[in-house]
Amino acid sequence: MSEAEQAPASVPEVLDALNATDSNGTEVLNATAKFVATPEGTALAYGSLVFMALVPIFFGALRSVTCSKSKELGENDYDSGFRNAADMPETITSRDAARFPIIASCTLFGLYLFFKVFSQEYINLLLSVYFFVLGVLALSHTMSPLMSRVFPASFPNKQYQLLFTQGTGESKEEIVNYEFDTKNLVCLLISSVVGVWYLLKKHWIANNLFGLAFALNGVELLHLNNVSTGCILLGGLFVYDVFWVFGTNVMVTVAKSFEAPIKLVFPQDLLEKGLEASNFAMLGLGDIVIPGIFIALLLRFDVSLKKNSRTYFYSSFLAYIFGLGLTIFVMHTFKHAQPALLYLVPACVGFPVIVALFKGELTEMFSYESSEEVLPGSPRLTSFPTVSGSPASLASSMDAVSMATGCSSPRRRRLQPTSM
Repeated sequence: MSEAEQAPASVPEVLDALNATDSNGTEVLNATAKFVATPEGTALAYGSLVFMALVPIFFGALRSVTCSKSKELGENDYDSGFRNAADMPETITSRDAARFPIIASCTLFGLYLFFKVFSQEYINLLLSVYFFVLGVLALSHTMSPLMSRVFPASFPNKQYQLLFTQGTGESKEEIVNYEFDTKNLVCLLISSVVGVWYLLKKHWIANNLFGLAFALNGVELLHLNNVSTGCILLGGLFVYDVFWVFGTNVMVTVAKSFEAPIKLVFPQDLLEKGLEASNFAMLGLGDIVIPGIFIALLLRFDVSLKKNSRTYFYSSFLAYIFGLGLTIFVMHTFKHAQPALLYLVPACVGFPVIVALFKGELTEMFSYESSEEVLPGSPRLTSFPTVSGSPASLASSMDAVSMATGCSSPRRRRLQPTSM
């Protein structure tokens, strides 16, 4: 879901930060007069959010195809090498997709109870440290292909390996085997600067840099195995989104208490206050990642057709723009929070299906298996991530995204003794 909630400068709290799109109302928070955004400021904020949402979907989809091909050709990353098991994409099966809304709901309600029982200050301190680490690793992974092109050929790029094993002789097993180079260290250093900036200031630009990195990594590395699985996932989260926004106050309560870069924000008072603006329009990462992985699947389907066209990718991409625009329009018309997936899911699924019907490729589209066609050796998603529009589920989903950044438990491998 998306949200555009105006908060006073002294109270920069997020109301339903991940999953609702609100209007320019006149509600007063903490007895402080609410800032009323100008039409220009509102248009700039919404336009910027739409643009920022499209960037990780477009480039994440392209990178999902590239990393799939690289995996198929022998685990070579498109720029710096898929040298680590943690960098390989995760495949979401129909069973995983069916469990998504249930696990997400349990996580959301668990966080709701957690915030009710424990001190919000200490919980958010732990969350800040947790997302600092994940954000630095995610941003570093996102920057790596770009930096590989920026650095000159004469740059002294040394190779390093972090290796931990257990046991001896024939029973020796790898616990950690991570390879990196000097360019990766430079990316990590730059990302750490952004991380410290976010940790100390919670600035909205630093928040957006982390949010964009999380979203791009999610679209790139979470792969649906077929279109049917995508329909199950989007359909389940459609119901989940509508229920938790319209049916209860759980999501609003959690979002008000949850401080983490799991949303993209843009100030509606930027023209008046510059970079110190504090009245934000917001879009949750769940409204980017969930439709994004389905759009990425359709791009891989386009590639599998070998027709040098991207019909299904562009149709679903345009459908996403339409759905997001419709969300904003309805929010302003009815002056009420809207679950964005209520509009995004029918658009992103319906448009490509209609195109397939006209082209006579509907059966071919639903019989396409991404895990076989594009990524034959893709591992199944055994550590279940709950990616959705809520802060609870996005916090859990970062564990899956962190597999792309070396943060998760890597694959163990038995070492064969070598003769001297």
